[in-house]
Amino acid sequence: QVQLVESGGGLVQAGGSLRLSCSASGSIFVINTMGWYRQAPGKQRELVAEITTGGSTNYVESVKGRFTISRDNAKNTVHLQMNSLKPEDTAVYYCYADLLTRVLVRRDYWGQGTQVTVSS
Repeated sequence: QVQLVESGGGLVQAGGSLRLSCSASGSIFVINTMGWYRQAPGKQRELVAEITTGGSTNYVESVKGRFTISRDNAKNTVHLQMNSLKPEDTAVYYCYADLLTRVLVRRDYWGQGTQVTVSS
C-alpha cells in the first residue's frame, strides 16, 4: 500500500502565500515524477506543477513566476510554494506521484486533496 498525505492548505488573502507539502509512504521502490494538480468548482482538474527525480520542473503558464515546486527524494516529499496568490488559484489541490512499488507495479497515486481558498 502507498499513501500520499498532503498538508498546508487554507484561506489566504490575495497577494499572500501558502506552502503545500505532500509526503509519500508505504511500499515504494522508487518515485519518478511528483507534482500537484488542482480542481476548481465546475472546472476540469489541471496540472499545476511537476518535478522529476532529477529536478526538472514543469509549470502551467498561469503560475509561472509565482509558484515553486521542490522535492526531497530522501524523504519522498514534494512541496509547492505559492506566492502572490490570486482568487483564481482557489481550488482543491491534489498531490500525485508516479512511482514503482516494491512489487514492481508502476502507477500514479493521489493524495486526498487540500483546499486552497484565496479571498479578494
